[in-house]
Amino acid sequence: MTEDIKLPSSFAEMDLSKEILKAVEAMGFTEPSTVQAKTIPLMMEGMDINAIAPTGTGKTCAFGIPMLEYVQLKDSRVQEVVLAPTRELALQIGEELTQLAKYINGVRIAVLYGGQSISKQITLLKRKPQIIIATPGRLLDHMQRRNISLDAVHTMVLDEADEMLNMGFVKDVTKIIEATPS
Repeated sequence: MTEDIKLPSSFAEMDLSKEILKAVEAMGFTEPSTVQAKTIPLMMEGMDINAIAPTGTGKTCAFGIPMLEYVQLKDSRVQEVVLAPTRELALQIGEELTQLAKYINGVRIAVLYGGQSISKQITLLKRKPQIIIATPGRLLDHMQRRNISLDAVHTMVLDEADEMLNMGFVKDVTKIIEATPS
């Protein structure tokens, strides 16, 4: 027997921090999209999610809001990782998470991707970001150079996982996942 689950019709119904609610409002969102209404409450409960939704439906906010709600600002280790198949998507996710984090003092986000100077990224990593958005190859490169440790990661998002797998990142993604706590 399937019960009808009432989805939240506003971000305020989701028990989000005032900082996130202020950022969501500043971004021009008035009510959650379907993917956000279905996934944010589950992620806030710590559940694993596999969401499939069309482009432009708010998937980044769907995973970004719970990530920002659970980042421990006093912990300078990497706690959350978003893997993206392309630098363009990594940059887009970084911009959106930065907008969501606008009113959260002390959150540090770094975007790592191939084609950008390693030394510039090492400088970013020295700032001790709690959230990393990266392409698999570049994240592995930093892990091999020992510039980054994933031993404190509690949230990992594989954005466009199907695309990453189609592009041949299976081994890289597997190595990255294996470097995080179970």
